[in-house]
Amino acid sequence: MAPFSHLIPPTSQWCVNLLRPRFSSLSLPTFSNTHHLLKRFTAKPLSLSSNQKFVCFAMDVPGANSIKENGEMPWGVDEATEGEYASQSELLQEFTSISTIDKAWTFKPENGKGVQAMFSISQPNLLANKRRKYILSSHIVKESDGFTSFQWAPFPIEMTGVSTMVPSPSGSKLLVVRNSENESPTQFEIWGASEVEKEFHIPHSVHGSVYSDGWFEGISWNSDETLIAYVAEEPSPSKPTFSGLGYKKRGSAEKDCGSWKGQGDWEEDWGETYAGKRQPALFVININSGEVHGVDGIEKSLSIGQVVWAPSMKGLHQYLVFVGWSSGGRKLGIKYCYNRPCALYAVRAPFHESEANELRPKENVSEDVQVVNLTQSISSAFFPRFSPDGKFLVFLSAKSSVDSGAHSATDSLHRIDWPTDGKPDPSAKIVDVVPVVMCAEDGCFPGLYCSSILGKPWLSDGYTMILSSYWRSTQAIISVHVLSGKLVRISPGDSDFSWNVLALDGDNCVAVCSSPIDVPQIKYGCPDEGSSTVSSWSWADISSSISRCSEKVRTLLSSLQFSVMKIPVRGVTENLSEGARKPIEAIFVSSKSKKSDACDPLIVMLHGGPHSVSVSSFSKSLAFLSSNGYSLLIVNYRGSLGFGEEALQSLPGKVGSQDVSDVLTAIDHTIDMGLADPSKAPDKFVAAAVRNPVCNLALMVGTTDIPDWCFVETCGIEGKSIFTEAPSAEQLKLLHSMSPISHLSKVKTPTLFLLGAQDLRVPVSNGLQYARALKEKGGEVKVIVFPNDVHGIERPQSDFESFLNIGVWFKKYCK
Repeated sequence: MAPFSHLIPPTSQWCVNLLRPRFSSLSLPTFSNTHHLLKRFTAKPLSLSSNQKFVCFAMDVPGANSIKENGEMPWGVDEATEGEYASQSELLQEFTSISTIDKAWTFKPENGKGVQAMFSISQPNLLANKRRKYILSSHIVKESDGFTSFQWAPFPIEMTGVSTMVPSPSGSKLLVVRNSENESPTQFEIWGASEVEKEFHIPHSVHGSVYSDGWFEGISWNSDETLIAYVAEEPSPSKPTFSGLGYKKRGSAEKDCGSWKGQGDWEEDWGETYAGKRQPALFVININSGEVHGVDGIEKSLSIGQVVWAPSMKGLHQYLVFVGWSSGGRKLGIKYCYNRPCALYAVRAPFHESEANELRPKENVSEDVQVVNLTQSISSAFFPRFSPDGKFLVFLSAKSSVDSGAHSATDSLHRIDWPTDGKPDPSAKIVDVVPVVMCAEDGCFPGLYCSSILGKPWLSDGYTMILSSYWRSTQAIISVHVLSGKLVRISPGDSDFSWNVLALDGDNCVAVCSSPIDVPQIKYGCPDEGSSTVSSWSWADISSSISRCSEKVRTLLSSLQFSVMKIPVRGVTENLSEGARKPIEAIFVSSKSKKSDACDPLIVMLHGGPHSVSVSSFSKSLAFLSSNGYSLLIVNYRGSLGFGEEALQSLPGKVGSQDVSDVLTAIDHTIDMGLADPSKAPDKFVAAAVRNPVCNLALMVGTTDIPDWCFVETCGIEGKSIFTEAPSAEQLKLLHSMSPISHLSKVKTPTLFLLGAQDLRVPVSNGLQYARALKEKGGEVKVIVFPNDVHGIERPQSDFESFLNIGVWFKKYCK
């Protein structure tokens, strides 16, 4: 049992361990926000790695299948292993090619008949090592008998080179942004119904790339569709110039030939996935003239994101509301980290209406610009959304995360009544709409856990929001009345599937639904007629070519089954909170039929974070593994999102013990139920695979973009106050003692390490040190380093090669 406890990533990457002799376990990175698993990616994956020669799997290379004259295989594997790679790669390709539904929008056509829907979908392009992006349109037709059908366009349209798309409020225009991959200008295109109406090229002297990452990203049309506010990288600062004669003064008449640009001062960025990106700043473009203005008056210490236009009132200044993160002297990693303080601010837009109704840049900017902090009394505020009538502003808060130091925790929802005179009020009362849930009763709402909110989340009453939220081991769609606070689960409560809202069509909902064994399907939800509330909804299946899969994949998935198991925790004591005593959950995926008395090998899946969650949605890579002859045990230990704040906060300070105990309890529970064979060997696990895992906190704390995370997860909430950039010898000793590397002597399991060389969250040195140390003591180790990948290892070729090697590695030890 000891070997397993040191393979659990305290934070965020995938680990796979094979239980001996028939089990295998995989823990995947929990933060790859994007992705089939959640999307929230954070801090500390367990990582092991070695000084062994790196192995790369080459696809479609001429002569790759040839055998050298002396009989040696070309890249160091035997013929049987190469055959295994070939066989499993064919199966993995079947799953990889399935499209992903990313976003959707609905539009009212001019003739008023029906509704148009537009879906943004994506698909890996392995040869180009990029993701193809498509648009597929559909006409939603509501028949007289109440039946709703979707009439799909015959083919999707590829959106090559597009960074982001945002329809205008009326749906009559579409903004298409194309960020350049070099120093060429950023392109803004304004599309109409049948043509590109306007195109603007914004040079780097004005700003860099537009942020389109879902975190700082913010693009907002004003109500009359003449102005667009957006977040982009601030212009590059000037840098010193040198020549053969030394430093060149500015204004020098010397020609540029024979000179070069120096580096200038180092600029700190926001860490993982933001390497080399400059400060996010706020801009507004006039789409009639193409004129672009930066918004003045905002402190340089603020990083800007998620901008929206405040309600427009005739004759009054137009305001912008945005989220601001203060660096506070050090920009700690922010991706997947909701524990960074932030607030909502309001500022006047840099254009005003002249008497001729023309938009003009404001004059005397310094005199009338005033930035107002709207949320001074709360430590976190983001995802601002105005009600359709403009009477109130609603936002999410991660105050539990900020105040405790946990990188992600239970959210809360709040409301500010917007002043009738349109002038932002810094003293406006913040009303709690959905408070933090500390401990939920069985079957009841466990708290709010939202990774995004629709741009238009409102039903026609103007007071009811539709949100997607983690609900224990599933994702659910909920409605929230922002005046009364009434909250209702509107996706089926008797289903273990996961549901995600894509867009609203009036009072109806376009959603996507999936499970570990069911590819994503479009659903259309309508409140039941005659119901006095929106608590009762009917959901129709919508036939669609999106997420269509091959006959082989359908056959394989149809042979599987899944369930969500409740598992009582062990070692419950009186000093634990009520929430920390409640059962954990695990998603179990298995074959519907046994071929013999023996059970299939079991892969134990561990999410990272540690405050993330594995939900019952479809994952192509996990479906590949389960279709390859394995059962999956996907464990949500105490500390996971979706189970209430008490359970989540029980883990900091106990990483490597409480979470390990919960995972081992889940395995024993599975064995007791006869779903897995007990081990006949002295050790529980026969093989392991890890992706960018945390192995040595004492090393990580000095190299990661989130050193504060190391302190909080090691010391609990006290770690937030004792965090320092210069840990003492005693603190380093404690960090080492709670790290997997301190238990290295007990590890016997052959381990595969998959490491991203550009990972700033858990730098590659963490995994390499552990792998080298494991190999030094005689352990069996294989290391693959992906030179251009960050923490998530999400580039299509890297993701493919990663899971192909996991499949082959496990097959080797599960014979």
